Amino acid sequence: MRHGKKFNHLSRTAPHRKAMLANMASSLILHKRINTTLAKAKALRVYVEPLLTKAKDDTTHSRRTVFAYLKDKTAVSELFRDVSVKIADRPGGYTRIIKLENRLGDNAEMAMIELVDFNETMLAATQTAKAPEKKTRRSAGKKASDESGSSAKAQASGAGKEAAPKDEASAKAQAAAEVKSTETNAQNALTSAEGLADETTPFPEDKAAPHTDTPAADASDESTAPAPKE
Repeated sequence: MRHGKKFNHLSRTAPHRKAMLANMASSLILHKRINTTLAKAKALRVYVEPLLTKAKDDTTHSRRTVFAYLKDKTAVSELFRDVSVKIADRPGGYTRIIKLENRLGDNAEMAMIELVDFNETMLAATQTAKAPEKKTRRSAGKKASDESGSSAKAQASGAGKEAAPKDEASAKAQAAAEVKSTETNAQNALTSAEGLADETTPFPEDKAAPHTDTPAADASDESTAPAPKE
């Protein structure tokens, strides 16, 4: 009678069941995948996954413990040499069960159980698959901040449009002032040039320079005149 035993007996006695699961676990470790019934695959997963976790710690004690369950030196060597390296970074879930078509004859449910890290096709597909984009809903606070930001931008653009005509008017006034100052400078230069021309004009040749009588010149003429003869 069962009396609260929750695991599947698989219609076998305890020694027969343990021997069968040990042989199936050794075959799974050596061949990396096997086909069996769905009930046996589920029972094998519970049996072999603790042994795979034990293989991560490669010590004499771990090897002896695993050998007590598998009873196969070749499978133990394969487990600690190759399989443990592959599953080193995986925190559990080392096997995968895939359902197959029902068996002909008794119509039993069939399945394939395999080691996850040794299915190269599915690993490559998983790596190349693109991660789905995360869709999130915008909260009310974010909407309010976006609205305030848009209103601030609108105000800034309106202020810029108002300041643009003022800048254009000031630029035009400055240009007019520069033109006016240029004209006045040109007029001043022209008048100064005319005044210089009047000062440097010589006397005409037909008109003699004005004669001025000075007392110093008359005295010098009298002193140099010859004395009269007696």
